[in-house]
Amino acid sequence: MGIMSGKKGIIFGVSNTHGIAYGIAKQLFDEGAEIAFSYAGEAMEKRVRPIAEEMNAKIIMSCDVTNEEEVAAVFKECEKVYGKLDFVVHAVAFAPKEALMGRFIDTTKEAWNVAMGVSAYSLVTVSKYAEPIMNEGGSILALTYLGSVLSVPSYNVMGVAKAALESAMRFLAVDLGPKGIRVNCLSSGPVKTLASMGISGFSKMLKAAVMRAPLKKNVSLEDVGKAGLYLASDLSSGTTGEVIYCDCGCHSAYASAEEMDVLSNS
Repeated sequence: MGIMSGKKGIIFGVSNTHGIAYGIAKQLFDEGAEIAFSYAGEAMEKRVRPIAEEMNAKIIMSCDVTNEEEVAAVFKECEKVYGKLDFVVHAVAFAPKEALMGRFIDTTKEAWNVAMGVSAYSLVTVSKYAEPIMNEGGSILALTYLGSVLSVPSYNVMGVAKAALESAMRFLAVDLGPKGIRVNCLSSGPVKTLASMGISGFSKMLKAAVMRAPLKKNVSLEDVGKAGLYLASDLSSGTTGEVIYCDCGCHSAYASAEEMDVLSNS
Protein backbone atom coordinates (compact mmCIF):
# COMPACT_ATOMS: atom_id res chain seq x y z
CA MET A 1 0.00 0.00 0.00
CA GLY A 2 1.25 3.46 -0.93
CA ILE A 3 1.51 6.38 1.45
CA MET A 4 -1.52 8.02 -0.21
CA SER A 5 -3.72 4.94 0.01
CA GLY A 6 -7.23 5.99 1.04
CA LYS A 7 -6.45 9.69 0.42
CA LYS A 8 -8.67 11.73 -1.88
CA GLY A 9 -8.07 15.08 -3.49
CA ILE A 10 -8.28 17.32 -6.51
CA ILE A 11 -5.73 18.88 -8.84
CA PHE A 12 -6.41 22.13 -10.65
CA GLY A 13 -4.12 22.73 -13.61
CA VAL A 14 -3.07 19.45 -15.22
CA SER A 15 -2.91 20.15 -18.96
CA ASN A 16 -0.58 17.53 -20.45
CA THR A 17 1.89 14.80 -19.51
CA HIS A 18 4.86 17.17 -19.62
CA GLY A 19 3.71 19.62 -16.95
CA ILE A 20 4.58 19.92 -13.28
CA ALA A 21 0.98 19.27 -12.24
CA TYR A 22 1.10 15.94 -14.07
CA GLY A 23 4.40 15.07 -12.38
CA ILE A 24 2.73 15.56 -8.99
CA ALA A 25 -0.46 13.76 -10.04
CA LYS A 26 1.52 10.72 -11.17
CA GLN A 27 3.39 10.45 -7.87
CA LEU A 28 0.16 10.80 -5.91
CA PHE A 29 -1.64 8.23 -8.06
CA ASP A 30 1.25 5.77 -7.94
CA GLU A 31 1.12 6.00 -4.14
CA GLY A 32 -2.57 5.15 -4.06
CA ALA A 33 -4.41 8.50 -4.11
CA GLU A 34 -7.82 9.03 -5.69
CA ILE A 35 -7.63 12.21 -7.76
CA ALA A 36 -10.31 14.48 -9.21
CA PHE A 37 -9.28 16.67 -12.15
CA SER A 38 -10.45 20.03 -13.43
CA TYR A 39 -9.74 21.54 -16.83
CA ALA A 40 -9.99 25.11 -18.10
CA GLY A 41 -12.76 25.00 -20.69
CA GLU A 42 -13.65 22.73 -23.61
CA ALA A 43 -10.39 23.31 -25.46
CA MET A 44 -8.43 21.68 -22.62
CA GLU A 45 -10.79 18.76 -22.07
CA LYS A 46 -9.30 16.63 -24.87
CA ARG A 47 -5.88 16.93 -23.19
CA VAL A 48 -6.97 16.40 -19.60
CA ARG A 49 -9.64 13.70 -19.93
CA PRO A 50 -7.29 10.92 -21.16
CA ILE A 51 -4.89 11.65 -18.28
CA ALA A 52 -7.70 11.68 -15.73
CA GLU A 53 -9.22 8.47 -17.09
CA GLU A 54 -5.83 6.77 -17.00
CA MET A 55 -5.74 7.60 -13.28
CA ASN A 56 -9.28 6.29 -12.75
CA ALA A 57 -10.70 9.71 -11.89
CA LYS A 58 -14.29 9.76 -10.72
CA ILE A 59 -14.55 13.51 -11.31
CA ILE A 60 -13.40 15.35 -14.47
CA MET A 61 -14.92 18.83 -14.56
CA SER A 62 -14.47 22.10 -16.37
CA CYS A 63 -13.54 24.93 -14.00
CA ASP A 64 -12.56 28.53 -14.60
CA VAL A 65 -10.80 29.32 -11.31
CA THR A 66 -11.70 33.01 -11.70
CA ASN A 67 -15.40 32.04 -11.64
CA GLU A 68 -16.44 31.50 -8.03
CA GLU A 69 -19.60 29.63 -9.00
CA GLU A 70 -17.63 27.10 -11.02
CA VAL A 71 -15.14 26.56 -8.19
CA ALA A 72 -18.03 26.06 -5.76
CA ALA A 73 -19.64 23.54 -8.13
CA VAL A 74 -16.43 21.50 -8.34
CA PHE A 75 -16.14 21.20 -4.56
CA LYS A 76 -19.84 20.42 -4.25
CA GLU A 77 -19.30 17.49 -6.61
CA CYS A 78 -16.22 16.42 -4.66
CA GLU A 79 -18.26 16.36 -1.47
CA LYS A 80 -20.98 14.33 -3.21
CA VAL A 81 -18.52 11.74 -4.56
CA TYR A 82 -15.80 11.65 -1.90
CA GLY A 83 -17.34 13.15 1.21
CA LYS A 84 -14.12 14.70 2.47
CA LEU A 85 -10.84 15.64 0.77
CA ASP A 86 -7.27 15.18 1.98
CA PHE A 87 -5.37 17.33 -0.53
CA VAL A 88 -5.83 20.11 -3.06
CA VAL A 89 -3.18 21.01 -5.63
CA HIS A 90 -3.34 24.50 -7.17
CA ALA A 91 -1.27 24.47 -10.37
CA VAL A 92 -2.95 27.33 -12.19
CA ALA A 93 -1.18 30.39 -13.58
CA PHE A 94 -1.61 32.66 -16.58
CA ALA A 95 -0.48 36.00 -17.97
CA PRO A 96 -0.91 37.36 -21.49
CA LYS A 97 2.05 36.37 -23.67
CA GLU A 98 2.99 39.98 -24.43
CA ALA A 99 3.42 40.57 -20.68
CA LEU A 100 6.11 37.86 -20.57
CA MET A 101 8.52 39.64 -22.90
CA GLY A 102 10.15 43.03 -23.04
CA ARG A 103 10.29 45.30 -19.98
CA PHE A 104 8.22 44.84 -16.85
CA ILE A 105 7.57 48.59 -16.73
CA ASP A 106 5.40 48.21 -19.84
CA THR A 107 2.98 45.82 -18.12
CA THR A 108 -0.59 46.95 -18.74
CA LYS A 109 -3.15 47.16 -15.97
CA GLU A 110 -5.24 44.59 -17.82
CA ALA A 111 -2.34 42.10 -17.94
CA TRP A 112 -1.64 42.78 -14.26
CA ASN A 113 -5.25 42.07 -13.28
CA VAL A 114 -5.42 38.89 -15.36
CA ALA A 115 -2.16 37.52 -13.95
CA MET A 116 -3.15 38.33 -10.37
CA GLY A 117 -6.66 36.97 -10.71
CA VAL A 118 -5.77 33.65 -12.33
CA SER A 119 -2.42 33.02 -10.65
CA ALA A 120 -2.89 34.36 -7.11
CA TYR A 121 -6.43 35.24 -6.06
CA SER A 122 -7.70 31.88 -7.33
CA LEU A 123 -5.83 30.19 -4.47
CA VAL A 124 -7.99 32.16 -2.04
CA THR A 125 -11.17 31.10 -3.85
CA VAL A 126 -10.11 27.46 -4.05
CA SER A 127 -9.13 27.38 -0.37
CA LYS A 128 -12.41 29.02 0.67
CA TYR A 129 -14.48 26.26 -0.92
CA ALA A 130 -12.07 23.47 0.01
CA GLU A 131 -12.06 24.31 3.72
CA PRO A 132 -15.51 22.94 4.66
CA ILE A 133 -14.85 19.52 3.12
CA MET A 134 -11.22 18.94 4.06
CA ASN A 135 -10.18 16.40 6.66
CA GLU A 136 -8.02 17.43 9.59
CA GLY A 137 -4.43 16.96 8.49
CA GLY A 138 -5.34 17.93 4.94
CA SER A 139 -2.99 19.78 2.61
CA ILE A 140 -3.41 22.62 0.13
CA LEU A 141 -0.43 23.00 -2.19
CA ALA A 142 0.25 25.77 -4.71
CA LEU A 143 3.01 25.98 -7.32
CA THR A 144 5.36 28.94 -7.41
CA TYR A 145 8.76 29.91 -8.84
CA LEU A 146 11.95 31.76 -7.90
CA GLY A 147 10.74 34.76 -9.91
CA SER A 148 8.61 35.60 -6.87
CA VAL A 149 11.65 36.75 -4.89
CA LEU A 150 14.20 37.53 -7.61
CA SER A 151 13.88 39.47 -10.85
CA VAL A 152 14.06 36.86 -13.62
CA PRO A 153 14.32 38.11 -17.23
CA SER A 154 10.97 37.99 -19.06
CA TYR A 155 9.12 36.49 -16.07
CA ASN A 156 7.82 40.00 -15.44
CA VAL A 157 4.27 40.26 -14.07
CA MET A 158 4.15 36.53 -13.36
CA GLY A 159 6.87 37.06 -10.77
CA VAL A 160 4.71 39.65 -9.04
CA ALA A 161 1.73 37.28 -9.19
CA LYS A 162 3.78 34.45 -7.67
CA ALA A 163 4.92 36.78 -4.88
CA ALA A 164 1.25 37.52 -4.17
CA LEU A 165 0.50 33.80 -4.27
CA GLU A 166 3.18 33.05 -1.68
CA SER A 167 1.97 35.84 0.60
CA ALA A 168 -1.62 34.63 0.29
CA MET A 169 -0.43 31.13 1.16
CA ARG A 170 0.98 32.35 4.48
CA PHE A 171 -2.25 34.12 5.44
CA LEU A 172 -4.29 31.07 4.44
CA ALA A 173 -2.01 28.84 6.52
CA VAL A 174 -2.87 30.93 9.58
CA ASP A 175 -6.60 30.91 8.81
CA LEU A 176 -6.78 27.16 8.22
CA GLY A 177 -4.21 25.99 10.74
CA PRO A 178 -6.68 25.72 13.64
CA LYS A 179 -8.61 23.17 11.57
CA GLY A 180 -5.47 21.14 11.00
CA ILE A 181 -5.25 22.11 7.32
CA ARG A 182 -1.78 22.90 6.00
CA VAL A 183 -1.07 25.36 3.17
CA ASN A 184 2.29 25.46 1.41
CA CYS A 185 3.96 26.44 -1.86
CA LEU A 186 6.30 24.32 -3.95
CA SER A 187 8.88 26.36 -5.88
CA SER A 188 10.17 24.32 -8.79
CA GLY A 189 13.18 25.13 -10.88
CA PRO A 190 12.59 25.72 -14.61
CA VAL A 191 11.12 22.67 -16.36
CA LYS A 192 10.31 22.36 -20.06
CA THR A 193 6.53 22.55 -20.04
CA LEU A 194 3.90 23.87 -22.44
CA ALA A 195 3.39 26.86 -20.17
CA SER A 196 7.07 27.68 -19.70
CA MET A 197 7.77 27.72 -23.43
CA GLY A 198 5.56 30.80 -23.61
CA ILE A 199 8.18 32.75 -21.64
CA SER A 200 10.59 34.65 -23.87
CA GLY A 201 14.15 33.31 -23.57
CA PHE A 202 13.12 30.26 -21.53
CA SER A 203 15.85 28.07 -23.05
CA LYS A 204 18.42 30.49 -21.62
CA MET A 205 16.76 30.18 -18.20
CA LEU A 206 17.29 26.41 -18.35
CA LYS A 207 21.00 26.84 -19.17
CA ALA A 208 21.47 29.52 -16.50
CA ALA A 209 19.88 27.26 -13.88
CA VAL A 210 22.29 24.42 -14.68
CA MET A 211 25.27 26.76 -14.39
CA ARG A 212 24.17 28.13 -11.01
CA ALA A 213 22.62 25.06 -9.38
CA PRO A 214 24.87 23.17 -6.91
CA LEU A 215 23.62 19.87 -8.40
CA LYS A 216 24.61 21.06 -11.90
CA LYS A 217 21.41 19.95 -13.59
CA ASN A 218 17.86 21.02 -14.24
CA VAL A 219 15.20 19.62 -11.97
CA SER A 220 13.09 16.80 -13.47
CA LEU A 221 9.34 16.27 -13.41
CA GLU A 222 9.95 13.25 -11.19
CA ASP A 223 11.96 15.40 -8.74
CA VAL A 224 9.16 17.95 -8.50
CA GLY A 225 6.52 15.25 -8.33
CA LYS A 226 8.22 13.70 -5.31
CA ALA A 227 8.39 17.09 -3.59
CA GLY A 228 4.69 17.55 -4.29
CA LEU A 229 3.99 14.10 -2.86
CA TYR A 230 5.81 15.09 0.32
CA LEU A 231 3.75 18.26 0.74
CA ALA A 232 0.42 16.62 -0.11
CA SER A 233 0.99 13.63 2.16
CA ASP A 234 1.23 13.09 5.90
CA LEU A 235 5.03 13.11 5.53
CA SER A 236 4.83 16.91 5.85
CA SER A 237 2.40 16.89 8.77
CA GLY A 238 4.40 19.56 10.63
CA THR A 239 4.98 21.86 7.64
CA THR A 240 2.72 24.80 6.81
CA GLY A 241 3.09 28.40 5.66
CA GLU A 242 6.27 27.36 3.88
CA VAL A 243 7.85 27.68 0.43
CA ILE A 244 9.69 24.44 -0.35
CA TYR A 245 12.26 24.73 -3.13
CA CYS A 246 12.89 21.89 -5.57
CA ASP A 247 15.36 23.47 -7.99
CA CYS A 248 18.63 21.56 -7.53
CA GLY A 249 19.72 24.31 -5.12
CA CYS A 250 19.61 27.12 -7.68
CA HIS A 251 17.83 29.51 -5.27
CA SER A 252 20.59 29.12 -2.67
CA ALA A 253 23.58 30.11 -4.82
CA TYR A 254 24.60 33.70 -5.53
CA ALA A 255 26.80 32.61 -8.43
CA SER A 256 28.55 29.47 -9.61
CA ALA A 257 32.30 29.08 -9.89
CA GLU A 258 31.91 29.13 -13.67
CA GLU A 259 30.09 32.46 -13.55
CA MET A 260 32.74 33.93 -11.28
CA ASP A 261 35.45 32.76 -13.70
CA VAL A 262 33.67 34.43 -16.60
CA LEU A 263 33.41 37.67 -14.62
CA SER A 264 37.05 37.57 -13.53
CA ASN A 265 38.20 37.08 -17.12
CA SER A 266 36.02 39.80 -18.58
